[in-house]
Amino acid sequence: MANTAQHLVLMVFISLVVSFTEAKWAESVEATKEATPSQTVTNLQFYFHDTVSGKNPSAVRVAQASDTEKSPTLFGALLMADDPLTETPDPNSKLVGRAQGLYGSSCQQELGLIMAMSFAFSDGTYNGSSISIFGKNPITNPIRELPVVGGTGVFRLARGYAIAHTHWVNATAGDAVVGYNVTVVH
Repeated sequence: MANTAQHLVLMVFISLVVSFTEAKWAESVEATKEATPSQTVTNLQFYFHDTVSGKNPSAVRVAQASDTEKSPTLFGALLMADDPLTETPDPNSKLVGRAQGLYGSSCQQELGLIMAMSFAFSDGTYNGSSISIFGKNPITNPIRELPVVGGTGVFRLARGYAIAHTHWVNATAGDAVVGYNVTVVH
């Protein structure tokens, strides 16, 4: 009987430790059809803050085609980014990582980007781990899906998908806040 009580107390303690160390913006979920029993499925929710205007932009144009300025979609523009990832859409909310990589205007007939980004996390259990996103981002669509093609650290050999939705945009300046809901199998 005492052994059962000790086991129960130990299980409660472990549950409390896990619940206090798990970040609010991320949670592990039960394996689904996407994962084998030895894999973990993690759901991440955070906000990407892309600032191209002002004195301290987080994304800068590094190259462009000779006709980019004549294109209504800025076709051929290439930007390098080091954007903050936060827990909420408020830019002053908790920093959970950085989106580092590049994106370029890859569509002549619509506003669309090709994105090659590493979401490098700096918070909690995922500190030092990253996921890699690579794919087309048709930015005028309200909801977009991008593939997770890899990862490092906790997310080594990751695969999955990211659902992006624009939370706020300043079309004149080009600045945006994008919500990401990412499902990662690792």
